[in-house]
Amino acid sequence: MRIDVFDRISHIKAGQWNALIHDNNPFLRHEFLSALETHGCVGEEFGWLPRHIAVFQDNELVAAMPLYEKYNSYGEFVFDNALVQAWQQHGLRYFPKLVSAIPYTPASGQRMLVKPGREQQYYPVLLHALKDIARQLDASGAHVLFPQPEEIDFLQQQGAMLRHDCQFHWHNQDYSAFDDFLAQLSSRKRKNIIKERKQVVQAGVTIKCLDGYQACADDWQAMTDFYNHTFEEKWGVATLNYGFFKEVAEKLPGQVLLVLAEQDNQTIAGALMYRSNSRLYGRFWGAKKNVKGLHFEACYYQGIEYCIREGIQVFEPGAQGEHKVARGFIPEMTLSAHFMMQDHFNEAIKNFVAHEKANVIHYIQAMQDRIPYRKF
Repeated sequence: MRIDVFDRISHIKAGQWNALIHDNNPFLRHEFLSALETHGCVGEEFGWLPRHIAVFQDNELVAAMPLYEKYNSYGEFVFDNALVQAWQQHGLRYFPKLVSAIPYTPASGQRMLVKPGREQQYYPVLLHALKDIARQLDASGAHVLFPQPEEIDFLQQQGAMLRHDCQFHWHNQDYSAFDDFLAQLSSRKRKNIIKERKQVVQAGVTIKCLDGYQACADDWQAMTDFYNHTFEEKWGVATLNYGFFKEVAEKLPGQVLLVLAEQDNQTIAGALMYRSNSRLYGRFWGAKKNVKGLHFEACYYQGIEYCIREGIQVFEPGAQGEHKVARGFIPEMTLSAHFMMQDHFNEAIKNFVAHEKANVIHYIQAMQDRIPYRKF
């Protein structure tokens, strides 16, 4: 057995890496992670330094972990500002830290890549390598964000602290049409969705849905402009770019859903989603013109229709957003696992995590009272 750490995923054979991915998760694909690196979306500029773990047995990749050395907390969606402040107030160095996650992507998926049935053999190897790298870097912690339930169970057994949060997901109940989904909602919520969709039509907006085969260079330039505009409005940092969007579409054409809205022969808004075999993931939205109901149409209703049409079981539209509940998305707990490599503030951190968990449970219970389905 040989364990290597790579600062570029291109140093790992794509076929071997992809063979370890379950459900054809687009964000874990070698092509997706490679495009992030090729087009400068990760690296020193943004504080995401690739440190991918690869475990080889007789030159065959048998286990792997997407991993980054971090010098900020941007793009993680599991917020540790309180920890950063505590370290700094006591003159301690919080960064670097290690993060196993997909950059800028709060979507669930494997973080410990092994073939089914090999978990007991290789999960401990990956965790040992993760902690070893953390010690070599003198990192404050090693964090595994949005992993699969079986990974959470293993990591918790190994002493990881768990942090809890809430997202809103839509579930396909074997609907054959959008009207079947509407029929399951309360009358008031159903009428509201119908009204929102009519507003878009009455505004003279047409929607087109494109995969990577159909979308052209102009379409990706438009989506890039919308993406940049969204970050300009929210004072964020636009880390992705035209080259990244276009390359992923070319390399994973069947896993891309680009929703574009047109009015008066102009493209005025766009939403970008990616799919696995069983899940659709909403990622980015932007618009240069405000049309009532268009955000919901492009980001949610077109995604729901796509799931019904393609037989996709779950739609994860992204982090946060209580407004999603009224549109058929239900609250679900998300988890991340954390190993603090130093003994600073252990009791305080445990109390913080326990308090956070209680608040999340209370929040989910409150959101469940607002679920719009007639039977749930």
